[in-house]
Amino acid sequence: MIGFDFVKYTANKEDSSYKQLLDMFMELLHYTNGDASEALNWLTQLDNKMKFTTPEYGIGDFIEDLKNNGILNENNATGQIKLSSKGEQTIRKRSLDEIFGKLKKTKLGNHRINKSGKGDEKNSETKPYYFGDGLESIALTDSLRNAQINHGVDQFYLSENDLEIHETDTKSQNSTVLMIDISHSMILYGEDRITPAKKVAMALSELIKTKYPKDTLDIIVFGNDAWQIQIKDLPYLEVGPYHTNTIAGLELAMELLRKRKNSNKQIFMITDGKPTCMKVGNQYYKNSFGIDRKILNKTLTLASQLRKLKIATVTFMIAQDPYLQEFVKDFTAAANGKAFYSSLDGLGEYIFEDYENNKRKTTR
Repeated sequence: MIGFDFVKYTANKEDSSYKQLLDMFMELLHYTNGDASEALNWLTQLDNKMKFTTPEYGIGDFIEDLKNNGILNENNATGQIKLSSKGEQTIRKRSLDEIFGKLKKTKLGNHRINKSGKGDEKNSETKPYYFGDGLESIALTDSLRNAQINHGVDQFYLSENDLEIHETDTKSQNSTVLMIDISHSMILYGEDRITPAKKVAMALSELIKTKYPKDTLDIIVFGNDAWQIQIKDLPYLEVGPYHTNTIAGLELAMELLRKRKNSNKQIFMITDGKPTCMKVGNQYYKNSFGIDRKILNKTLTLASQLRKLKIATVTFMIAQDPYLQEFVKDFTAAANGKAFYSSLDGLGEYIFEDYENNKRKTTR
């Protein structure tokens, strides 16, 4: 006789220990800028103090499991350990779960509208078929059920009045540029602002790659200058001894968006400070003492250009200084954009709330 044998579940201590250590290792990687060797060194030191490993499963076992699972690559000649591409993707996925997962427990980010119409994504709702509706949208099961109810089961007969079609939602395609401030102020006064900014960038990139594959995402970092980086570079991002050349970042963002064919274009800028630098010819013009009108005027001019080009701008301010917030208000007004004055803990929630709001549209 076929049946089931029920036995008492016994947790695998090694699996449990691996998951626990993986959580700590991944978190440490954010603070070591993706340096796997340094993160493992910190993890070993923490274990010496906190004693969270067991005699059956130690840090050495964990390192071997990381290699076997493809998270780490080891150079056999030099012994150097680095994150693999799978390891980089794992950080992005965990950032997405950490930040975007919060939204599933709250009302943040829930911008679905109870309307439907012509679009490219089927939903669970159906409606009667009307002449002109696409045949590919016919709900076959519902239509056959209607035919049986309306005409009986003795002789199959399907009429136009029996047909139902799936409702569909329209999903807009976005081209997004994410600007990340890596000036020295992002770690100034002992406050780490770059780590949550990187988490948000990794989570946003993973969201777009997995949920909105037709969208484009370009990532820019800006200090004295601005330059483009790849998604795979995000874990290794470091703050430099830079001023804040917001102008260079905006100019590069506009150049990248100009090449994109999508009609919906937007810039997300994560920053904690005022613009303090601009390039005049081959020279840097700098002023870290307050708001410099020369730099401010150029920045606001670019904001006005973004408004004319209908490029949505969203600024995420992660500092509480009133005069810095005043600059963001002026910039937002000139760009006709949005601004969020966020704590470090709420940064990710604000980003995804706004991205989801811009992302999904329905028509009828």
